[in-house]
Amino acid sequence: MALSKEERRQRIKHRIRKTVKGTKDSPRLCVYRSNNEIYAQLIDDKAGKTLLAAATSDKTIKSAKVNKSEKAKLVGKLIAEKAVTAGFKIVTFDRNGYLYHGRVKQVAEGAREGGLKF
Repeated sequence: MALSKEERRQRIKHRIRKTVKGTKDSPRLCVYRSNNEIYAQLIDDKAGKTLLAAATSDKTIKSAKVNKSEKAKLVGKLIAEKAVTAGFKIVTFDRNGYLYHGRVKQVAEGAREGGLKF
């Protein structure tokens, strides 16, 4: 029986989450991608809390007249800027079951340009 696209992504996601954990010192940078938007969060898994978040729905990014990939890069830069000001330099990247290309890759590259290491 063939898996649907979403079931396949959920299996990959659970496989990744067995090894990728976020702590207070090195939070997990989790990326969620919908058809129109992209979201990034820094998560402390031990406390079960979201520390920081950024999305394409933020005012500065929403007003930019660029395509979705470039907006994803702006989200990466924004989350990195927030993280560096909050004192986080090292994070673990969680692609959330998505393939590492396109918008997910752009978020990672934007975060690296913003000063995060993973």
